[in-house]
Amino acid sequence: TVSTVSKHLSILKDAGFIQDEKDGKWVNYYLNTSSQDLVLNQLLLIIPYCLNDNELIKSDLMKVNLVCRNDLCQISNK
Repeated sequence: TVSTVSKHLSILKDAGFIQDEKDGKWVNYYLNTSSQDLVLNQLLLIIPYCLNDNELIKSDLMKVNLVCRNDLCQISNK
């Protein structure tokens, strides 16, 4: 659900893994590459390699790349 995703993003942000940036009514999330935490930086380097061959992640990325955020707004307003 949306609330579950929001909660998970809050946990990742509080832990320093991600940063967010407001973009109108949207919030964009990014990996926190500016962290001074050495352990966090090492994890952020390793995680993409660990997930590279994950079929679920590959499938989700393909789906995400097909979605236009403006189209989502029009769908939810109908």
